[in-house]
Amino acid sequence: MALFEEEMDNSPMVSSILSSLANYSNLPQGSKEHEEAENEEGAAPSKKKPAVKAPSLGTLMGVYLPCIQNIFGVILFLRMTWMVGIGGVFGSFIIVFMCCSTTMLTAISMSAIATNGVVPAGGSYYMISRSLGPEFGGAVGICFYLGTTFAGAMYILGAIELLLIYILPQAAIFKMEGLEGADMEAAMLNNMRVYGTIVLSFMATVVFVGVKYVNKLALVFLACVILSILAVYAGVIKTAFEPPVFPVCILGNRTLISKGFDVCAKVIERDNGTVTTKLWKIFCDSEFLNATCDEYFANNNVSEIQGIPGVSSGILAENLFGYYLEKGDFLEKRGISAMQDPDAPITNSNRYVLADITSFFTLLVGIYFPSVTGIMAGSNRSGDLRDAQKSIPIGTIAAITTTSIVYMSAVVLFGACIEGVVLRDKFGEGVDGNLVIGTLAWPSPWVIVIGSFFSTCGAGLQSLTGAPRLLQAISRDSVIPFLKVFGHGKANGEPTWALLLTASICEIGIIIASLDAVAPILSMFFLMCYMFVNLACALQTLLRTPNWRPRFKFYHWALSFLGMSLCLSLMFICSWYYAIVAMVIATCIYKYIEFAGAEKEWGDGIRGISLSAARFALMRLEEGPPHTKNWRPQIMVLVSMDSEQNVEQPRLLSLTNQLKAGKGLTIVGTSVVGTFLNNHAEAQKADQSLRKLMETEKVKGFSQVVISSNLRDGTSHLIQVGGLGGLKHNTVLVSWPRTWKQAEDNLRFRNFIEVVRETTAASMALLVPKNIAAYPSNGERFTEGHIDVWWIVHDGGMLMLLPFLLRQHKVWRKCKMRIFTVAQMDDNSIQMKKDLITFLYHLRIDAEVEVVEMHDSDISAYTYEKTLVMEQRSQILKQMHLTKNEMEREIQSITDSSRGSIRRKNPSNLQSQQSSEEPAGVSVEEIPEEESVAVSRPKQVQLIHNKNPTSPTTPAGSAATPGSEVQMTWTDKAETQAAAGHPEQGGVKDIFNMKPEWESLNQSNVRRMHTALRLNEVIMKKSKEAKLVLLNMPGPPKNRMGEENYMEFLEVLTEGLNRVLLVRGGGREVITIYS
Repeated sequence: MALFEEEMDNSPMVSSILSSLANYSNLPQGSKEHEEAENEEGAAPSKKKPAVKAPSLGTLMGVYLPCIQNIFGVILFLRMTWMVGIGGVFGSFIIVFMCCSTTMLTAISMSAIATNGVVPAGGSYYMISRSLGPEFGGAVGICFYLGTTFAGAMYILGAIELLLIYILPQAAIFKMEGLEGADMEAAMLNNMRVYGTIVLSFMATVVFVGVKYVNKLALVFLACVILSILAVYAGVIKTAFEPPVFPVCILGNRTLISKGFDVCAKVIERDNGTVTTKLWKIFCDSEFLNATCDEYFANNNVSEIQGIPGVSSGILAENLFGYYLEKGDFLEKRGISAMQDPDAPITNSNRYVLADITSFFTLLVGIYFPSVTGIMAGSNRSGDLRDAQKSIPIGTIAAITTTSIVYMSAVVLFGACIEGVVLRDKFGEGVDGNLVIGTLAWPSPWVIVIGSFFSTCGAGLQSLTGAPRLLQAISRDSVIPFLKVFGHGKANGEPTWALLLTASICEIGIIIASLDAVAPILSMFFLMCYMFVNLACALQTLLRTPNWRPRFKFYHWALSFLGMSLCLSLMFICSWYYAIVAMVIATCIYKYIEFAGAEKEWGDGIRGISLSAARFALMRLEEGPPHTKNWRPQIMVLVSMDSEQNVEQPRLLSLTNQLKAGKGLTIVGTSVVGTFLNNHAEAQKADQSLRKLMETEKVKGFSQVVISSNLRDGTSHLIQVGGLGGLKHNTVLVSWPRTWKQAEDNLRFRNFIEVVRETTAASMALLVPKNIAAYPSNGERFTEGHIDVWWIVHDGGMLMLLPFLLRQHKVWRKCKMRIFTVAQMDDNSIQMKKDLITFLYHLRIDAEVEVVEMHDSDISAYTYEKTLVMEQRSQILKQMHLTKNEMEREIQSITDSSRGSIRRKNPSNLQSQQSSEEPAGVSVEEIPEEESVAVSRPKQVQLIHNKNPTSPTTPAGSAATPGSEVQMTWTDKAETQAAAGHPEQGGVKDIFNMKPEWESLNQSNVRRMHTALRLNEVIMKKSKEAKLVLLNMPGPPKNRMGEENYMEFLEVLTEGLNRVLLVRGGGREVITIYS
């Protein structure tokens, strides 16, 4: 192993770690996160950790029986018979089949996820969050928590209903005897609220004091459920031979409440005479035969039918189809005619069995679905299973198969054994107040009543035990910041605060008080949870993630997709408004986690689908360049870093944010000088600095750092390789090199010019903000002002588009847009203005328009002098191999010779001027740009025009800063005086003496300088007060010998302006008049 000995610290031998790899501990998080969490808890090192008890539960005790207990519940005992009576055997079978199919498909998906690696304790929440990411995991986890909590409320309400209606009716605090209609319903609901609150408080106390007793009693509650179901099946078998006697009294075709009379007849024969019964006294005003009786009672006969005719009676055909009722309708026997006057008022309605709610198919689905939930009970115990990957699929699918067979057979058997009016009698009022399913049970109805009461109490306790732990697991994952407090508990880890919140939410369900109203609520939350389990499995299968290798092989993405579709359909079938509310809650939690939650990387499927979608979109973008209508600046921001790897021009990112407003692509790039092996740490530090600044400036995009042997190559690499495929930048944003005149920054401005050349060659747009430090931050607001566009040459519409984009941002929103264009001698300025107004109208851009006339004029002496000094400077900068002292002497000698050629007649004035210049230093290049808004002017030029000291002035708005006293701007007045030979200008003769020097100048440079000066003069006149000036940027010289001249032209062009954005188009149209 000598080949690998140098790497042993980082890569240990397989033989040394196999034992630890084979014995994963069941952790609620990834192993690394778990270790970190334990280290933070900081248990004293001296304390020995208690030995972890090895999980020992198998498939039967660990998964199958808990699932059976959770699936069979209150709905089976309290609402199943009513559902069959209302929906019919056929309709109820469809409901049961849909719901059971949904849970079976969900179980298949869950089995695939559960067998894809070790499932730590945490069950369903763990599976969803690690498969779909923290956002979906947190949202669905909260939905699952709410569903479990409301399930607890439903079980408690079911237990109270059993207690107050079937076990101990006299215990009611609000008496219901003698009440009818809304009053009786209100009294019943108030009883449910009072007793529900009492039972909830008691259960919460039990869970708080000793949850271990709840777990020990689980088997007792499970035995109650199984015995109750067996009693029902035994009763069904018995009805085939000896049906139980449960007579139902029918008046006409209406079912009578069995309380208040003993004989189902109007009169009976007694002692050779006819006497009236108690039933007669109920509907008549006296007990005598000649009494005045209720019209319906008088016109119809009383008959008695068998409530449970038995499985061989053929009643199944009558119960095959549904019988939906409106609230307050009579429960009528099919096949019996009744005499009644449709116009007669209804009397004695409290003597009949009435429908308590309006029923319809979707209501039945919402009420029934909670009876198939509970399929995740096994996966929730994954930490206690001996072999979770084997037990969870087998146990869960076996439990669902068992319960589905029971439910489907129960639908058929109930319809085949029980009379329709008894099935529709929700509370058993027509069968002496017995639980309807209890009338079918053998040996006694009390077996079902007592068994179902204890099973519902047990299920309520299980919900109040499980829900706080689920909330605690979510809180400890730190994906939802405001839930962190619920992660704490007692010393033994019991979730005290989570239990308190669970009891409070459960009380909301208790206050609703109606089992039929609470059931659809928890259906929503469970359906949403199941939907995302199916989505997780489908996504993982379709994305073919390398880590997706489930041991359970009987799954397919189509099955998961079908299960997801069924869940979504059932949500809207149950209750469309509850479905929308549940989705809004989940969406709000999702967005909250996205914006405020902790960043988690769990290798989830959503990241995988994001990668797939990005790849697909990038491939589509490769098909061709974007249409002009879709063009937007995709910006590459080139920034420079200081020695500490901090960004030197942070306002560049502010401007980027204002241009982008969060849309499109932004790449912030920089270059680090060195080699990858030696300077990788610096590059990482620079990248972190970029990311931090991007977050501060709210720039959405990517950072990119390249390491290169020099900055020039690094910048070139960024421009060339930035972006990916069709998602590449089309615009480069780079700051103006403000210190380009300083000799030591010679390379910087040459790099800048190379950037201009490369963007031009690559057909990219270029934006160069000058004096970037003066640009507004994202927090500033301009309440007024103008954005001035100087449209001199056509650039594809960039100059029109950029102000529009800027004005979308709140910084520039209140600024108005002005567009200036230049008319020369041969142009029709009036027609140009009309055409420009029409063009802007078609572009849907609001802006003021002005055409500025710039006629050719004689080239002034100042222009020649400016050109002369520029060319002299070029010669100086070409000698960069000289030392700094030699360079300064060279500059001084050239400056002195230039001064000697233009001596003034007044030596004292010259001396005073020279003395005033001395503090500013010898070299013009050493004056930084930010010290004055005006660009520094060579001193010898100032001497030419300084005969009258009052004519050169500093531009308005520029602050007098150190070193700026010698930086003066040539004004209109000064230039006119120089050109026309003003009487005050005594130096006109000297100007003519310099003509031989001027004639040696490059005439092309003279013309360019003249244009730059004239344009600057016009721009200063019109846009000096503008908040921002956008200006066409001239192209770089083809000959590299004139690079210094190019920079000087741009300086002169933008002299005196506060904020300037130089713009070069990318050679294509970026704005169109078409829709």
